[in-house]
Amino acid sequence: MIEGINDKVLFAFMLTLLAGLSTGIGSCLAFFSNRSDTRFLAASLGFSGGVMIYISLVEMLSTANDTLIAIHGKLDGSLCAAAAFFSGIGVAIIIDRIVPPAENPHEVKRVEEMIHLAPHHANQRLMRSGVLFALALGLHNFPEGIATFAAALTEPTMGISIAIAVAIHNIPEGITVSVPIYYATGSRKKAFFWSFMSGLAEPAGALLAWLIIMPYITESLLAIVYAAVAGIMVFISFDELLPLAEEYGEHHLAVYGLIAGMLVMALTLAVF
Repeated sequence: MIEGINDKVLFAFMLTLLAGLSTGIGSCLAFFSNRSDTRFLAASLGFSGGVMIYISLVEMLSTANDTLIAIHGKLDGSLCAAAAFFSGIGVAIIIDRIVPPAENPHEVKRVEEMIHLAPHHANQRLMRSGVLFALALGLHNFPEGIATFAAALTEPTMGISIAIAVAIHNIPEGITVSVPIYYATGSRKKAFFWSFMSGLAEPAGALLAWLIIMPYITESLLAIVYAAVAGIMVFISFDELLPLAEEYGEHHLAVYGLIAGMLVMALTLAVF
């Protein structure tokens, strides 16, 4: 076991927890605002996608590929890294397909749309929708927790960057969970509770990764996990973050945010 691993594990858990609980920020925004700042959200989601795509393809997959080549040789190592990368994408697709489209938490609406629709639906239906959103969001957040934990465990600077990116895209998801429950119950506490609980899926994912991976950790296994995590994050970026940024109707801001995220990540990797 690597020296000082306990401190690294604690740090990785804390980053994953903070990233997951940012769903609560979305709840607060929904409670105290009648409109979404679409320009800010589009740019922020684009930025988050840029960070994830750049760090996955330029750093994580590359590092995993180099490590596996050094251990298994060029052909076997390259194939192993590629297989792990696309397996990660496959896992993300399977999880995405498990959740029915109607309850998919990544079909996010603006605050004002949720408020407009809420009074026209029965309270029981609203409550059911909010709870289903929370459960579905938890399922989606699970691999994100594994991604943040694995990155932070290996390279703290990279883990911080990924945690920030995940936290940004969790904010509008918190809106999706909290608004229906708030209008169904009239209780900000209940709405915040369900949003808060859905975010706990990310540290749960980190805990599972720690329990399964840590007892059998080797340099080769860590590299495989690293490549798989890169695949998960690339899928999340292309399937969720960038389409969601487009949904807010600010195409150029989303693209500018994407480029800015890549630039910041490139500079961060160069400096640290």
